[in-house]
Amino acid sequence: MHDKQRFILYQGCFLVISFCMLWVFFPIGGSIDLALIHPWVSESGQFLLRDNWYLAELNHRYVKDLIILVYVIFFILWLASFKIEKLRPLRWSYGYFFGMVILSTSIIGLLKSQSAHACPWNITIPTPQGFFWDFSTTKGHCFPGGHAATGFALMAGYAVFRLSNKKRAYFFLIAGCILGFAMGWAQMMRGAHFLSHNLWTAWVIWLVNVVFYFFNYKHFITAPSSQE
Repeated sequence: MHDKQRFILYQGCFLVISFCMLWVFFPIGGSIDLALIHPWVSESGQFLLRDNWYLAELNHRYVKDLIILVYVIFFILWLASFKIEKLRPLRWSYGYFFGMVILSTSIIGLLKSQSAHACPWNITIPTPQGFFWDFSTTKGHCFPGGHAATGFALMAGYAVFRLSNKKRAYFFLIAGCILGFAMGWAQMMRGAHFLSHNLWTAWVIWLVNVVFYFFNYKHFITAPSSQE
């Protein structure tokens, strides 16, 4: 079986299976979501870590800015490849990586802007006995997880280096998964998102990467190796 066919077969199966698992086990605001977010909610329905500096500033601002800097570096390398002969052979890789980051995060942003799902911190209703979740709240623009998308977007590097540098490809894949999940979990602790928001973010970004890799496969076949 050709590498392209094998890749699409495996990824197609993975996407279908993972979609079914998310649909069944991780509905938005489902039992798993509520169980995992429960430790971060007070008895009155308040998220006490909402304004925590480490979560609100370090994670939501500085870590995000640091990852964006990585994307900017790839963009600068792409621009430099038009002037620097040594970088010219990798122009496609730099441009594709940056383009996929912009595309995947923009799709997440578009989906989020049209979402009726509100953030957890907006749907806790205090009562004399505690609080309850008001899932009737609409136009919340909180699904999928935009912050986690910044980390998950790193997975685009897997496609870029899959054929030319396996170690680098898996570095971007693993780093993207870890950072996206960690950034999303921190937002969950603040009450900004449920876990399902972030898992669906990862799924959508991976879907986008698989689809565009399929249509651009020939470019990676002819692209020069990035092995050091």
